[in-house]
Amino acid sequence: MNGRGDLRDFLMSRRAKLTPEDVNVSSYGRRARRVPGLRRDEVARLAGVSVDYYARFERGQVPGVSDSILDAVARALRLTDVERDHLGDLVRALGPARSRSPRPKAAAIRPSVQRLLDAMDGTVAAFVCNASMDVVAHNTLGAALFGTWRTAPGQAPNQARFVFLEPAARELFAEWDDSADGIVAILRAHAGRDPHDATLAALIGELSMRSDTFRVLWARHDVGIRYSGVKHFHHPKIGDLTLNTEVIPLPADPGLTLITHCAPAGSPSDDGLRLLASTIGLQTAQ
Repeated sequence: MNGRGDLRDFLMSRRAKLTPEDVNVSSYGRRARRVPGLRRDEVARLAGVSVDYYARFERGQVPGVSDSILDAVARALRLTDVERDHLGDLVRALGPARSRSPRPKAAAIRPSVQRLLDAMDGTVAAFVCNASMDVVAHNTLGAALFGTWRTAPGQAPNQARFVFLEPAARELFAEWDDSADGIVAILRAHAGRDPHDATLAALIGELSMRSDTFRVLWARHDVGIRYSGVKHFHHPKIGDLTLNTEVIPLPADPGLTLITHCAPAGSPSDDGLRLLASTIGLQTAQ
């Protein structure tokens, strides 16, 4: 979370992922390539700007960059929509301090959200996370699915800490590498949107100090969020579960996201969730 450094490193990481062949451009002359991926001059040509302008842009030394320039750079680097939004966030973070206002954040879970979580209990494991991936609310089945959440006194459970710092996470997530990639990509996106979030900065610092894997993944500057998908779990009590995951932002609660895990009705994994619910005394709908 370092302003110009983050912008430079993000753009360099995207350049490194492309070759001239990927974007159908030819290199000047026959000189040997000294950098992986595209050079600055090649990106500048693709974006329709001067090499000097792009070099200054990559260093964060071009104030007042227009959306059209951002779009041109995004097209040149083949950025995804999420990466294009992240680029805009990084550029805006370099603007005058008076033009930036803190993003509003929900102060607490509203009772109606907690009631929604409770209503899903028994067949859907559900919880709500903030931008730092603190679990600020959950239902009983959600806690049972992630039964090894451990926290320091006064500290909320945190999905990122769990994935990178708890050995049990490597057993629970059958595709741990994929889960780790996703966690880091989400945190990168949040850091771009709110680079002055002290809580998020502290979490990133802690994970960087305590996890070599996190440090390597963070340095890749990948961003993204998957709003739906399938996750494979190996629960220590229930065994293998294949669950559909939904990630749902809560517009009325800025910064909060509802995450649910469930299975098709009548499937072995649905039976497994119901069995897990029964072990903790939950009643399940027929």
